[in-house]
Amino acid sequence: MNKKTWLIFSGLAILISTYSIVQYLILDAHHAGFVRLKLTFTSTLNSFWYIMLYMHIVFSVVALVIGPFTLFSKFRERNINRHRMLGKIYMIGILFGGVSGLYLAFYATGGLAAQLGFGFLSIFWMITASLALAKIKHKKIYNHQKWMIRNYSLTFAAVTLRFWLILFTVLFGFENFNYSYAIISWLCWVPNLVVAEWLIQRKLQVTSTFVPKTLKS
Repeated sequence: MNKKTWLIFSGLAILISTYSIVQYLILDAHHAGFVRLKLTFTSTLNSFWYIMLYMHIVFSVVALVIGPFTLFSKFRERNINRHRMLGKIYMIGILFGGVSGLYLAFYATGGLAAQLGFGFLSIFWMITASLALAKIKHKKIYNHQKWMIRNYSLTFAAVTLRFWLILFTVLFGFENFNYSYAIISWLCWVPNLVVAEWLIQRKLQVTSTFVPKTLKS
């Protein structure tokens, strides 16, 4: 990740994280716009649901903000010990954020389609993190980096989700939120993963171009 890309991802991550902290932690989550809208489709939300929501917000924010620093090559090369420390914190964020996200997926607005969309997001989020961790433990640095790119594309769903929500609300209004959210539950992460895979393949092609033929053989 170059500096310009890092600034864009970091800026968006901090923006959405700040919004989430203010909306759900500093202010009362019970009166947050998303929760109030959800209550129009659900009669009540139990206390454990709110606990899992708080857990998901806190640990997902940690992963979202730390992620760009783990992917920024200059920071990684100049601060290898800090990179390792942030990587561990990032993995903890995904573990608790993923488990709580999986629980919340069962109660997702939008019916079965939304439940599956957010459920698979949480599952793939934890799986890609596990694979990234496994690769670095076996000193396979390049494979570790590829899985981290895939993983952060899923972490970044927290950002793309908000953009899709704004777009769908403007186009279709709140009265169709139930249907819109079912679609957004997939749109917020599947395109991200496709773009991440494209970037990985593009990087592979560029690397292959500059590798001497003697090394390729």
